[in-house]
Amino acid sequence: MKTYQKRSINMKKRLLNYIKEIDKKIESNEKITKEDLENHLIQIKFFQHERLIHLLVTIFVGILTILFYLSGIIINNVYLLIIFFCLLCLFIPYLLHYRMLENNTQKLYTQYDILRKKSK
Repeated sequence: MKTYQKRSINMKKRLLNYIKEIDKKIESNEKITKEDLENHLIQIKFFQHERLIHLLVTIFVGILTILFYLSGIIINNVYLLIIFFCLLCLFIPYLLHYRMLENNTQKLYTQYDILRKKSK
């Protein structure tokens, strides 16, 4: 779990640093080249891929969480409920990380539109 958390933090830092870098470029009077636009699209695709993978994992963990909860209630087995609570502790950080990816990927789209207008 530590490896995942470390990776998530690095992905978050990478995304937020990239957004700051592009914001600086937008605020400056620097000319936006076609290469800048292409590079931004590549970064968007990279973060979209990351977002898709995290969506699939989040859905999977969410379904498992619900299934263990329902199984624990129906079968009346405390061990299934313990697994449910463990999955719930995993599911909440997944949701928060996915939310961060989703919101910031949307910001990249807005940045691209601004960069495109500025390049003309």
